[in-house]
Amino acid sequence: MSRKKASQALKIIPLGGLHEIGKNTCVFEYGDEIILLDAGLAFPSDGMHGVNIVLPDMTYLRENRHKIKGMIVTHGHEDHIGGIPFHLKQFDIPVIYGPRLAMALLQRKLEEAGVAGKTELRTVAPRDIVRLGENFFVEYIRNTHSISDSFSVALHTPLGVVIHTGDFKIDHTPVDGERFDFQKLAEHGEQGVLCLISDSTNSEVPGFTPAERSVFPNLDRVIGEAPGRVFLTTFASSVHRVNMVLELAQKHGRKVSVLGRSMLNVIAHARELGYIKCPDNLFEPLHALRDLPDHKILILSTGSQGEPMAAMSRIARGEHRQVRIRENDTVIFSANPIPGNTIAVVNLIDALMMKGARVVYGRQQGLHVSGHGSQEDQKMMIGLTRPKFFLPVHGEHRMLVRHAKTAQSMGIPAENMVVIQNGDIVELTESSIQIAGQVSAGIELMDNAGVLKAHVLEERQRLAEDGIVTVAVGINGEGKLMYPPQVHLRGVVTPVAEEKWQFWVQSTLELALNNRWSHYASGSAIDWEGLQDYLEREIQGLLRRELKSRATLVLMMQSSESVNASQKKARVRQRRTRSTAQVAS
Repeated sequence: MSRKKASQALKIIPLGGLHEIGKNTCVFEYGDEIILLDAGLAFPSDGMHGVNIVLPDMTYLRENRHKIKGMIVTHGHEDHIGGIPFHLKQFDIPVIYGPRLAMALLQRKLEEAGVAGKTELRTVAPRDIVRLGENFFVEYIRNTHSISDSFSVALHTPLGVVIHTGDFKIDHTPVDGERFDFQKLAEHGEQGVLCLISDSTNSEVPGFTPAERSVFPNLDRVIGEAPGRVFLTTFASSVHRVNMVLELAQKHGRKVSVLGRSMLNVIAHARELGYIKCPDNLFEPLHALRDLPDHKILILSTGSQGEPMAAMSRIARGEHRQVRIRENDTVIFSANPIPGNTIAVVNLIDALMMKGARVVYGRQQGLHVSGHGSQEDQKMMIGLTRPKFFLPVHGEHRMLVRHAKTAQSMGIPAENMVVIQNGDIVELTESSIQIAGQVSAGIELMDNAGVLKAHVLEERQRLAEDGIVTVAVGINGEGKLMYPPQVHLRGVVTPVAEEKWQFWVQSTLELALNNRWSHYASGSAIDWEGLQDYLEREIQGLLRRELKSRATLVLMMQSSESVNASQKKARVRQRRTRSTAQVAS
C-alpha cells in the first residue's frame, strides 16, 4: 500500500488499559483525524459503593469530537466493547468496524442503551482493509484468543505500518478451527513494521500459554465422574470454553440449562454465527429439569468472579428462585479469579461447600487456561513482526516493564520503546518514539442514575467508613432553641447512648448561640445561612473530639422565619379551601 509523505508525528494516546486490567481504550491521532481502537469498561472495586461500572475519562475525546473518524474493534470482550454505548451518549462515532461476533454483541448493547442510531456498525473478515479518514487504512489479521472472532490490526499510516496485537495467544489447535494468520504478520515484518503495540498481560509467565483445547480432558474427567448435577461457571464471553462444555454435555448425556443474561446472549449470537454448534434439544429450561434425574443435568452459569448479583452467587446465598444446591452436586469453576476478585471467589466457594456441594477449582485442576500469551508467545510476535519501535500495553505496570525487557532480549534497543501510563501522549515519527505530554485520564463511574461525580463517591466512602449523624434543630428570632435538638446516629460506633448525644449537642448549640448570635443577627436581619455553617462546624468539632472519626453530619435547621412562612402558606391554603367549598355549595 502506497504511503504519503509524512509531515508530522502519529500520536498514540491510551485512555485505559494501562497499570490495570480492563477498560482498554486507545486513541490514534494524525493531523486533524482521530480513530479509536476499542472502548472497554472495568468493574468496581470494593470501595466503590453503589458503582456499577468504571469507564475511562473521555474528556479528551469530548473536546476533540470533531476529529473522530471512526472506531476499530478487535474482539467482543466487555473490557474492549463495554464502554461504547456510554460514549455514544456523549459524542458521535461515525462508523465502527469489527468482527461479526463483536458487532452482534455490540448491536444488542446499543439497542438496549437507546443509541443504536448514533453510529453505523460494519463487520469485517480476515485480511479486510478498511479506510478511516484520509490517513488511516486498517487491516484485520486473524489471531487466537479466548473468544471467537478475535483480531490483531495493522494500521497503515503516513509514517508506516503500526501493528496492534489486540488480546492474543499462540494457539495452534483453536477450538473453532480459525488459525492465527502468522503469514500476514510475517509479510509485514518482511516489509517493515514501524511500531508494535503488544498485549502484556502474561509477560511475567515463562513459556507458551497452553492451548484452549488442553482443558478438554480435565473437564471431560470431572463431568464424567460427577454422580449428580453439574454446575459449571466460566466467563460468559469464553466462547471456546462454552463450546467445549456443550460438547461434553452431549457426550455424557446431560441436558443443559443456562443461567445468566450475558451467558444467554453470547451463546445465542455464537450459535447464530456458527461459532457454537450443538442441537437445539440439548437445552432445557430450568423448570423442565425437575423431570430429569440429577446425573442427566448440567447447569451453565455466570458468576465465576464472585459477582454479587450473578447467578452462581445468588445460588450460593440460597436466593435463587428456582435452584438450590444439594448434597450430591458438583460445582466446577472453569476460570481463575482476575486481580481484585480473589476474596469474592473464595467466599463464593466456601458458601457452596457449606451447602454440601463438591467444588472443583484452582489452577492445579487444569480447568482453565489464559487467553493471553506468555513470554514465548510474546517473543514469537516480536520475531514475526520485527518492529523498529515497541510499545507494551494491556497490563499492570510490572507487566509492561517485563514485556519491555523481553523486547530488549529480542534485539529492540531500550531507546526504541517507552513504558507509559493512561493519558500519556506517545509521539511516533519515522526515527523516534517519545512521551510528549499527557491528557486527562482518570475514571468515570456509573451507577443506575448515570455518571457519578467524584465528590459523591467520596461521600459514600465516608458514610461507609464512619457513618452519619443527623441533627434537627429549630432556632427563634432571639437566638434561642425552639425545642430540644433531635439527634440520630447511623453506622456510628459510640460508647454512649443517643440520649447522651442529645444532651451534648444541645449544650454545644446553646453555648455557640450565646457566644456568636450577635455576630449573625444585626437588627431585624439575620444571616441564617452563615449561622448554619457556624453551627455545623461546632457540632463537627464535638464529633471529632468524642468519636475520633469524621462521621458525616447532616444539620437540618429550622428558623422562626421559615416556621412563620410555612404557617402563612398553610393559612392561605386553608382560606382557598374554604372559598372553594363555599363556591361548591
